[in-house]
Amino acid sequence: MNIGLLAVDSNYPNLALMKISTYHKSIGDSVEWYNSLCTYDKVYMAKVFNFTPDYGYYINADQVEIGGTGYDISKSLPEEIERMVPDYDLYKVDHNLAYGFLTRGCPNHCKWCVVPMKEGGITSYMDIEEVSAGRKKIILMDNNILASDYGLQQIEKIITMGLRVDFNQGLDARLVTDDIAQLLAKVKWIKRIRFGCDTPGQIAEVERAATLIDKYGFKGEYFLYCILMEFKESFHRVNYWKGKSRRFVPHSQPYRDYKNPHQVVPQWQKDLAHWSNRKELYMSCDFRNFIPRKGFICGEYFN
Repeated sequence: MNIGLLAVDSNYPNLALMKISTYHKSIGDSVEWYNSLCTYDKVYMAKVFNFTPDYGYYINADQVEIGGTGYDISKSLPEEIERMVPDYDLYKVDHNLAYGFLTRGCPNHCKWCVVPMKEGGITSYMDIEEVSAGRKKIILMDNNILASDYGLQQIEKIITMGLRVDFNQGLDARLVTDDIAQLLAKVKWIKRIRFGCDTPGQIAEVERAATLIDKYGFKGEYFLYCILMEFKESFHRVNYWKGKSRRFVPHSQPYRDYKNPHQVVPQWQKDLAHWSNRKELYMSCDFRNFIPRKGFICGEYFN
């Protein structure tokens, strides 16, 4: 069979497509990125977000299968494909880098997050040896690994194996105890530790967790995901870290309602994200003085 793969709305390495590629290559099929000038027996289309534009052209294939959260949150890969080692060559991923999950799901029910609807409460999923497959740098996409005893055991194993990791969806600072802080300080991080800072109460929790981790010798960066909701509260939560330390790096994300994919993102969210996510702007310019476009200064949002 001639298989085409189409990532509709993201250039970030898509685990599902990489595993599908591995599966089809293992049974002798030809696999390539979809080319509209070619004909395919089957095309797999993956979409990450439900608010991004769909692929608007005819698919030249006998069969088309769609998947991903952007199309259907209930759909998952067959077990025999799910356990495959991803085809990293598809994205020309560095031969020392791997992607994967150790746990799936999350016990929290944050209104901005689709994970509990899609995956349910937190469960064990894969072992770090299975995910790493001999590679030494691992991007882990777990949504709340600290909420799982299995997840904590896997972090201990990561330390023992000497792997360098990044939990790129962020950790829950509220769950950091003294023992967990000591554990996290021993991890070899890829650049930074990431935390969620999506509510006013999480400011103090991030500070508390960082103080505990620093006590055990961590000197790196804390990257903070900040969902933008109400203007003044969101501004305070994002701006707060300017007066703390350059080690705290907020990253603003406009709020998206999964149930309302046609929602219009308020302009203030776009402007606040533009300002805070460009570190040269965030550190050198007060948001009130930021001019994102000709004739408008962001101080007007405070009136």
